[in-house]
Amino acid sequence: MTNNIIIQLDDLHSPQVIALLQSHLEDMYATSPPESVHALDIDKLRQPDILFWTAWQQQQLLGCIALKLHHADDIVNRYGEIKSMRTTAAARRQGVASALLQHLQQQAESLGLSKLCLETGAMDFFAPARSLYQKFGFRECPPFADYQLDPNSVFMEKITAGRNRHTFNNEHRIKYA
Repeated sequence: MTNNIIIQLDDLHSPQVIALLQSHLEDMYATSPPESVHALDIDKLRQPDILFWTAWQQQQLLGCIALKLHHADDIVNRYGEIKSMRTTAAARRQGVASALLQHLQQQAESLGLSKLCLETGAMDFFAPARSLYQKFGFRECPPFADYQLDPNSVFMEKITAGRNRHTFNNEHRIKYA
């Protein structure tokens, strides 16, 4: 299925994208206690510190992924957080999630981010996601940013090749008309 996939920045206005994100939120609340759900709604995903991509094949939405930019005081320690990683039911186990994650990693490196972090669930429902992240070199780590220890969460990180690049500036922020 990964042939002819187009991954593009997205403004989160497509009905298909909105439906996929709503399904994502519903699954998170059905699987985790409310205080352990850290998934972002559409308004939060539209913030200027978040880059959001979707994967398409022809006119069919396959999945999405977001990168939340965390700005440290020193440029060397700026990092990104993976958010809203989701594939459609039809696209699961077809390589779409791997393509999205690889694309996000390349973008993070081009932005000069020192590492990528994420929070995912500790329940069996999230085992495929944890396995994918491990396949891409992510390892468990302590909570980061504003997260607190939570028995329902697993925190992971990966040092990126962008660690030695310091190219991030405001031009990388997206503005939609």
